[in-house]
Amino acid sequence: MTVPVGIIMGSQSDWATMREAAAILDELGVAYETRIVSAHRTPDRLWDYGRSALGRGLQVIIAGAGGAAHLPGMMASKTQLPVIGVPVQTRALNGVDSLYSIVQMPKGFPVATMAIGAAGAANAGLMAAAILALSDPALAQRLDDWRAALSASIPEEPADD
Repeated sequence: MTVPVGIIMGSQSDWATMREAAAILDELGVAYETRIVSAHRTPDRLWDYGRSALGRGLQVIIAGAGGAAHLPGMMASKTQLPVIGVPVQTRALNGVDSLYSIVQMPKGFPVATMAIGAAGAANAGLMAAAILALSDPALAQRLDDWRAALSASIPEEPADD
C-alpha cells in the first residue's frame, strides 16, 4: 500500500505537537509515515527524504519544526510535493520564531503554514486530507462527515454552570 502523507519533524520532542496531525489522519483513514528529519542535525537525511518522497508515493508532506524551523522550507526546496508547515511552540519565544521562519519563504518555494502548536498540527492533517480528497471521492466524503460532526458538536446556546 502506498503511503500518501509524510509527517516529518525536527526532533523527538516535536512529536508531542505533530501527533495531532497523525490523529486527524487516523480519524479520516489516511495512511502516513513519520520521520525525524532535522534540517540542521541530519541534513543528508533531509535531502534523501525530499529527493525520494515522490518516487516512494508520497503526495503531501507535513513538516513540523521549532526554533529556527528551517525544516519545512528546506523540504519545499527538495521536492515538488506540497509541504504544509507546522510551527512548534517553543519556550524561548513561544513559537513566534518558528512561525516567522516557516511563513517567510522566498518566492518559488511555498510552504502552506498553519497556526503555532497543536491546533496547527491538527489543521495540517485536515489540509493534507483536503488535498488528497481532490482525487479521492471516498476521502472527500469522510472529510465532509468529519466537518459535519464537528459543526453538530457545537451547542447553540451556552450551558449553565
